[in-house]
Amino acid sequence: MSMDGAGIGSAPQKARVRLAIDVGGTFTDIFVLDSDGNQTVAKVPSTLNPIDAIMNGAEAADIDWHDVELFTHGTTVATNALITRNFKPAAMVTTRGFRDVLEIGRGTREDPWDAYKEGTPPYVRRRDRFVVGERINYRGEIIEPLDEVQAREIARILRKRQVTAVAVCFINSYVNGAHELRMAEILAEELGPDVAITTSHETHPEIFEDDRFSTTVANTILAPIIRPYARDIERRTTEAGYSADVLLLHSGGGVMTPATAEKYAARLAASGIAAGAIASKYFAELCGYSNAIGLDMGGTSADISLAENGHLRMTDKWEVDWGHPICFPSIEVLTIGAGGGSISWLDKAGSLRNGPQSAGSTPGPACYKAGGTEPTNTDANIILGRVGDSLAGGKKALNRDAALEAMQKIAKPLELDTVEASLATLRVANANMADAVRLISIARGHDPRDFALVAFGGAGPLHGVDIARELNIPVVIVPPNPGVTSAVGCMLVDVQHDVTQMFFKDAASADPADIEAAFQRLEHEGRDRLERDGVAAGDMTFQRFVDMRYRGQWRSLAVPVPRQVASMDEALAIFHDEYEKAHNFRREDFPVEVYRLTVRAIGVTPKPSFPRVTIDPQARATSKGTREVWFHGQQKAVTTALYDRENLPAGVSIKGPAIIDQLDSTTVIPPGDVAYIDQWLNIQIKLGAA
Repeated sequence: MSMDGAGIGSAPQKARVRLAIDVGGTFTDIFVLDSDGNQTVAKVPSTLNPIDAIMNGAEAADIDWHDVELFTHGTTVATNALITRNFKPAAMVTTRGFRDVLEIGRGTREDPWDAYKEGTPPYVRRRDRFVVGERINYRGEIIEPLDEVQAREIARILRKRQVTAVAVCFINSYVNGAHELRMAEILAEELGPDVAITTSHETHPEIFEDDRFSTTVANTILAPIIRPYARDIERRTTEAGYSADVLLLHSGGGVMTPATAEKYAARLAASGIAAGAIASKYFAELCGYSNAIGLDMGGTSADISLAENGHLRMTDKWEVDWGHPICFPSIEVLTIGAGGGSISWLDKAGSLRNGPQSAGSTPGPACYKAGGTEPTNTDANIILGRVGDSLAGGKKALNRDAALEAMQKIAKPLELDTVEASLATLRVANANMADAVRLISIARGHDPRDFALVAFGGAGPLHGVDIARELNIPVVIVPPNPGVTSAVGCMLVDVQHDVTQMFFKDAASADPADIEAAFQRLEHEGRDRLERDGVAAGDMTFQRFVDMRYRGQWRSLAVPVPRQVASMDEALAIFHDEYEKAHNFRREDFPVEVYRLTVRAIGVTPKPSFPRVTIDPQARATSKGTREVWFHGQQKAVTTALYDRENLPAGVSIKGPAIIDQLDSTTVIPPGDVAYIDQWLNIQIKLGAA
């Protein structure tokens, strides 16, 4: 990856700003940091072609592309394609007898109690899944050669169907990919260079064929979508004057170039949500907290992540559609239907529910007066006085009477007044999010009391303190620009590739020399990938992981190991500790086996340096007025001071109750809590500090 002919750590001579843009389903967020540390934020509506929104956002932020040093980008293009299943013609070729692996999967159901509920169909229809004669056994020995006559006949049919991508998924190819490579060669000869051909042993060398096939198919069907998108964004930014590489954020918390994205398109399927998790960890560390829970709450959903000791929790198996796993490493983010537009409703038993249905941005909450009639969290907040009569710096007017009318749909059946119904609405919404935090923390062996909660997104600061109180989290951190925090996350990542190899050995008897040799091969491949991305040798780092499990299990845990593997004792000790933390169980006298080796190849990119503001010990906050606000546990509305965040100097403390308004969000500080503006201009709220 060159920048005016230099490595990734070098900057063009004329460059002076770094640009990060996160394209969401409703809005596109822009964050700009110049060489003096000055920040610019902007928000524009997303467009049918996401690249139009990127260019519009740069224009809204008054960006000259000639001045851009580094451009990083998070996108929902791949995610939306999987959700809508808006694919181009694609096919799959597999070993005879394994045509229905995608259909069968693990044979499980999303709802185990509903025998009649059908799962979502595979991404490639059965009529587009072809079989060919070939067989390799578990040792990698060829039992039946590839039937090349049959292979060319399949290629002829695919050419006639004008497919744009083909996934080649043969059984046991993870141990010997010769047949897959030959099949790919035949397809390339017959179909031409414009058809994307993906092999499973190169995409995900995993023994479990359902995970391997599913990941390869997802990667394949997204290739014809990501390829023109990546090339178009590169072309348009270059034409506008940008001279370096576009860096696309991927699920693993790293970035990759458009050329790499074409090959590993499925890694972009969790691009957007990864950015928020990265940013939450960063802002927590600025405030001195290595343990952080991220709460990214927008209009439709809430994304929850966890970082322990400065490391984000990762997963190697995730999905957009249930039953169709994608097994590229990804930051673990739990998403639930809870946002400002989440609708409050009554179930058949008369119990109050909240979400996952959402009013979205169109027609939006009832208070928008744009056609929405159902009560939402935003309506509850305006009724309770937590939000005023406008949002986005006055650009969005809110109608309290419309919110009151909508809330009657909850209040009347439950025989409550509208204030009580609004408080109940928020209590249910907060309980849903608190339960999600418990799943990613307590259920994983973490105590929320040891963490800081980073609340961001348009609605996160409104609900953050209430959620923290329910979980006994002692502090809530609100970043300087909550509404565009995910865009900041795009700017904080490195180029990253994860290279894996199956390695079945008993951990106690495994030869460290064999493991070291395998790691060196993986590092060589990782170095090749980084070189293709243009990363300079001095900017490369490599991390090693050994996936281990108790003998007889099929789930494994990734354990970090040092650069030189001299003994497995340290790795075994870490494995037992991590296993106990994850499953509340350990058995040190039981055999452990090595399952897989992984090398994470990282190309370090330039990181932004945010300015630190001098603390003024004499700083005072000036209120812009007061409003009557209802809080949980209060018998009546409380007179609450109102502040504009841009007028709060570093070093000032504000005792609750208080409301802090800004362009992209509103922060609520309940009675008894204290907010402090730190040297990074974060709001740190200490619960019960008053």
